[in-house]
Amino acid sequence: MNRGEVWLADLGYVGKVRPVLILSVVPGDEDRALVTYVIRTTSVRGTAYEVPHTARGMKPGAFDTQGLGTTDFSRFIRKLGSVDTETLRLIEGRVRAWLGLE
Repeated sequence: MNRGEVWLADLGYVGKVRPVLILSVVPGDEDRALVTYVIRTTSVRGTAYEVPHTARGMKPGAFDTQGLGTTDFSRFIRKLGSVDTETLRLIEGRVRAWLGLE
């Protein structure tokens, strides 16, 4: 599981099963086995924190950088693909803006 990949994840009853983008790096041996992700939604609102995304086999949608989460590896069902470098760069920028890191 690598940064920039899109995975189908079971986020529990409230979060449902949905695509997410892996944002964190692969943890080291001494690190906690956790993964940070950005949710992908088809309920696009046009906010400043959404990054539009289209992919074959998926409805048009966006990565919602306000929808950050962290969970363990067991929640991830299967890899769906990955995003290109430019899309990942846009997502990183929107995450930094949302968290006030700019």
